[in-house]
Amino acid sequence: MKTSHVANIQKSIGRQKERRLKKMGLGVPALPFTLVAHLLAVAAIVMVLVWNIHFRGGLAWEAANKNLIFNIHPVLMVIGLIIIGGEAIISYKALPLKKEIRKLIHLILHAIALILGIVGICAAFKNHNESGIANMYSLHSWLGIGVISLYGIQWIFGFVMFFFPGGSASLRSQSIPWHVLFGLIVYALALGTASLGFLEKLTFLESSAGVAKYGSEAFLVNF
Repeated sequence: MKTSHVANIQKSIGRQKERRLKKMGLGVPALPFTLVAHLLAVAAIVMVLVWNIHFRGGLAWEAANKNLIFNIHPVLMVIGLIIIGGEAIISYKALPLKKEIRKLIHLILHAIALILGIVGICAAFKNHNESGIANMYSLHSWLGIGVISLYGIQWIFGFVMFFFPGGSASLRSQSIPWHVLFGLIVYALALGTASLGFLEKLTFLESSAGVAKYGSEAFLVNF
């Protein structure tokens, strides 16, 4: 009788936890949101490539036209920190694989995003230095350095705590909520910084390069 009573209590607690989790997750399936997120990602990649290749003349690490060097910056920042960084976040929860494999994929995708972000920032500095333009003079640039630094710290912490050498089970358990929260904050900061960057560049083009405020390029960048 006692064993049966305990089992019923455990089942009741389990059902209550399940209801709370469903409530926290709004009780809606994730698949439609995942599909929309990937469609938006593809659209973002296509638009940033069309902008920098069709409207801005292409991409180059070495060029007489220094603007081609700068064009690498928005392409890599969007594909790296925004798209691949977003994929890293989604993959840990969404992939139907063992936890250790999902963790490895999560780690590798974030590493790729971080590397692309660093190269993208280097392209901006290279363009400025070779064009005689001052560095680190805008809010976008300050936030950009802050975001890439925080991204690197987050990756190193995740590697050391959850991959190698790895913290104790209790320490990992306590760290996970903070790791998730900090990661989402950094990702949100990356989105905001990217938006500021597009706005800054478009403003420069409209004021100094004759880009029409209601032209197709301006609409593309705003979208």
